[in-house]
Amino acid sequence: MKLKDQFRFVRQNMKKSKTRVFMTILAAAMGSAFLIVLASVGFGLHSSVVKEITERQIVTEIQVPGKQESTDGNHQLTDKDIAKFEKIDNVKAVTRRKSLQQEGYFEYGNHEAFARTVVTHMPSELKAGFELSEGKVAEKDNEIILGYNFIDGFVPKNFEGDDLYDNTGKIKKEYQVRESLLGKTLKLTVRKFEDGKEITKPFEVTVAGIRKEPSKQWVHDGTVFISEGLMKQIEAFTGTPRGMMKDPNNPNMEFEPLPDDSYDEVKVYAKNLEAVKGISDKLEKDKYYVYSVVNELKNVNTMFTIVKAGLIFIGTIAVLIASIGIYNTMTMAVTERSQDIGIMKAIGANPKTIKSIFLLESSYIGIIGAAIGTAVAYLISFAVNFGLPLIIKQAFGENPPEGLTFSSIPWSLPVISFVICYVVTILSGMRPAKRATQVDVLSALRREV
Repeated sequence: MKLKDQFRFVRQNMKKSKTRVFMTILAAAMGSAFLIVLASVGFGLHSSVVKEITERQIVTEIQVPGKQESTDGNHQLTDKDIAKFEKIDNVKAVTRRKSLQQEGYFEYGNHEAFARTVVTHMPSELKAGFELSEGKVAEKDNEIILGYNFIDGFVPKNFEGDDLYDNTGKIKKEYQVRESLLGKTLKLTVRKFEDGKEITKPFEVTVAGIRKEPSKQWVHDGTVFISEGLMKQIEAFTGTPRGMMKDPNNPNMEFEPLPDDSYDEVKVYAKNLEAVKGISDKLEKDKYYVYSVVNELKNVNTMFTIVKAGLIFIGTIAVLIASIGIYNTMTMAVTERSQDIGIMKAIGANPKTIKSIFLLESSYIGIIGAAIGTAVAYLISFAVNFGLPLIIKQAFGENPPEGLTFSSIPWSLPVISFVICYVVTILSGMRPAKRATQVDVLSALRREV
C-alpha cells in the first residue's frame, strides 16, 4: 500500500469516530499548550533578567580590580599591566583612573556640592566611547570635565528648612543652579589634618566640558574629571598619595607611597560581546581578577537552564496524561476495525503496513494536537504579557518592573513540544498497532458488521 493510500485510509477511519478523535486531539492540544506556556514563563523571566543585566552594564566592559601575587597579595595595576592588556587580541581600549581619596567639595556662587573626583587617561576613554554633550576635552591643569548630572547635586549653602526636595527626591527648581556651568569657574576645596586641626585649600577650576547624558534614565553621572597636574598639586598640599586624609587622632600615621603609574580603576573594553569571554579567560589565566557581564550571565543562564528543564519536565507530564487518551482511542480503533484488518491481511497486506497505518494515525492525532496547542500557547502568552501587568496594578496597586516579560516563546520551544508529542504518541500507538498485526483473519472475517 502506498503512503498516499495509507493517509487516505487513516483520514477515512478518523471521520468514522469524529467525537472520540476530536476529544483525543483536544487532550493532546491541552497537554502541548500547558507544556509550552509553563516553560515560556522560564524563558520570559530569563530574557527579562538578561535584558536587565545587559542594560545595567556595558556588555563589552571587563573590570580588572587587580592581580593576585604570590608574594605581597594583591597590587594595583600599573602602566606595565595596561600595555599588556592592550596587546590582547580584540581589545578595543583600556581605561584607567585614579581616584581622589577624599570627597571633592565644589562651590559655585551660593551653591555647594560633593562629588566623586577622578583622574583619567582621556585618550583611552574617548576610544572606549566617552562623549561630551558640550565643550571640549580638558587640556590645562585647571580644566575639568563634569558628569552630566553633576549640576543636579548643587544645594544652597547653609540651607535651613525641610522643603529642599520635591516628591520625587529632586531639588526643587527654585533652589537649583539655573545656568550652564560650561566655561564657569568653580572652587574645589581640599582638606587635610595637621596637628589635630583641619586645614583647607581652594583650587580654582574651569569647566571645559560636560559629559553626554547617560543612555539609561536611572544612571546618575555626577563624577568630576580632573587633570593629573591638579592631582599632583593636591598631593603636594596634603602630603599624602591621592589626597588621603590622616586620622586627626593619629597625626604620625604613615601612608604607603603609590607609584605614579598605578591606578585605582582599570577597565578593558572588547571590540564585541563575542570577544569578552576570550579576553576574560586570558586575564584569569594570567592571574588577574576580572568581572564582566559574561560572568553574571553565566550564573544566570545556568540557573534558568535548570528552571526551564524542570518546567518542560512538568509540562511533559501533561502530554503523558494526554497519551492515555491516545492509547485508548487506538485500542478502540483496533477493536472496531478488526474486520478491515482481516480483509487487508486476507488480500496479502504486510503486517508492517498494517502497523504503520495505526502508528500513522496516532502520530496524526499527536501532531494535530501539538499544532493546535502551539497556536493556543501563543495566544495565552500574548494575553498574559498584556493582561497580567494590568491585573497586578489593579489588584496590588503596584507597577511591575518596566520591560518585564512574563512569557516568552522562542522557536525552539514549539519544536521541543512537537518532538515530545510525536514521541509520546508513537509510544502510545505502539501497543495497539502491534495488536492489529496479531488479529486472526478468520475470526475477523466471521464478525458481523
